[in-house]
Amino acid sequence: MAAECILLFGAGGQLGSTFVEAWNRPERLIALTRAEADLAVPGQVAAAIARYRPVIVINAAAYTAVDKAESEPELAQRINSDAVGEIAEACAALDIPLLHYSTDYVFDGGKLGAYTETDVPAPLSVYGRSKLAGEQAAARNPKHLVLRTSWVFGPHGGNFLRTILRLAGERESLNVVDDQIGAPTPTTLIVSASLAALGQLRNAPADDPHWGIYHLTAAGETSWCGFARWIVQEASRLGVPMQLTATAIQAIPSAGYPTAAVRPLNSRLNCGKLHAAFATEISDWHDAALPVLIRLLHPVS
Repeated sequence: MAAECILLFGAGGQLGSTFVEAWNRPERLIALTRAEADLAVPGQVAAAIARYRPVIVINAAAYTAVDKAESEPELAQRINSDAVGEIAEACAALDIPLLHYSTDYVFDGGKLGAYTETDVPAPLSVYGRSKLAGEQAAARNPKHLVLRTSWVFGPHGGNFLRTILRLAGERESLNVVDDQIGAPTPTTLIVSASLAALGQLRNAPADDPHWGIYHLTAAGETSWCGFARWIVQEASRLGVPMQLTATAIQAIPSAGYPTAAVRPLNSRLNCGKLHAAFATEISDWHDAALPVLIRLLHPVS
């Protein structure tokens, strides 16, 4: 009998790369990149599921170019929703659990407090609408676990932390938006919490109430400006020479940095449901981010 496997889509992305690197489950991980299973091409993901017959499918693939999505709505919809529906239907036909990721961008940011899973989504952008449609598509499989996260960064791929480190070596001043509030969340935290939840849900029946949507972010909150200042301050404390200092990072409103896609001003997500369901302990974003920062500053050869 062939060894049980778990199938991962999006292995080349920053979240998928962390899954591959951190994999510690007994099942074999079959990690497919876009070259091996392209969500933009109808039929490819369903064919992969039929071929490998995994015990779990993890979809870490997504169209994440938030501003570019405004001019490519069909492609964003295809990858973030239509393909997710194909995955969900293929999984449902074979009774396979599906883990899928969504985003704080499904909300408009107008709430005063942190969003819960029962709050009504109201996305402001093409990207947000495509991700909300993806959540609905994932639900075509009764055994679905959708994790909404925010401000994702990690040791792989492009992200805000890596951008600030690069700019800190090039510039003596920087303007960063200060009226968008959220929780910087490293891929390492997402993967750890995801595997813990999957471990508990793997054999749950389709009518188990623990299937569904959860919020998963680091604890605490900051602005993009606050995050940038922390990055530069910590990098300096760790002895990295830079042109930029934390005090030279100027706070500006979102109106001072216009983008094609509108971002929610409030991206705070309440993770209480996740903790109650799976006893998940979530680190403060400072503590969760520091190991990633250290790794980027001092990569192991």
